Amino acid sequence: MQIILLERVEKLGTIGDEVTVKNGFARNYLIPQGKALIANKANRARFESDREAIMARNAEAKEGAEFIKEKLQDFSLILIRQSGETGQLYGSVSARDIAQALNEADHKVTRSQIRQDVPIKTLGLHEVTLQLHAEVSATIQVNVARTNEEAERQAEGENIIESLAAEQKAIATEQAGEMAEAAAEMVDQMAPDEEA
Repeated sequence: MQIILLERVEKLGTIGDEVTVKNGFARNYLIPQGKALIANKANRARFESDREAIMARNAEAKEGAEFIKEKLQDFSLILIRQSGETGQLYGSVSARDIAQALNEADHKVTRSQIRQDVPIKTLGLHEVTLQLHAEVSATIQVNVARTNEEAERQAEGENIIESLAAEQKAIATEQAGEMAEAAAEMVDQMAPDEEA
């Protein structure tokens, strides 16, 4: 299907470009979202008459996205989640969780603006990209921790997962030493008294 783009669409083109796309993509996504018009004589004339308004609207939206990007620069989001001893989360952190936390922090972002290929499933610092406008994106840091104290330690550069592993290893070593001492005492108690 031949369409006229009303805004920049990644991997397709910019405002005013006539491109060919699959019918389903045009009918189910581009046209209902207001990103394109079917390329026919009436819509071409409509686009040309509205070109200035469309360009102004796009510039205004881009300016708003740039403002939000400036506010989000060097922004770190802390999410407290439960996890196992190895740092694996019970569940995951999805785009919905990130959008909700950003909105609670007075950064108006929709779930569809968060570019996350896979959910976050471990403790630690994770980079997440926000697509604020077709031409503007921002990157924030998501700090996933079990407590605020852990989040602070991670922000200072400590790898919590390695720290957890070291703690577990120290506990296991201590327990192994205690068991060895207990076994040695039992052997001593069971040995016949040589003096008798």
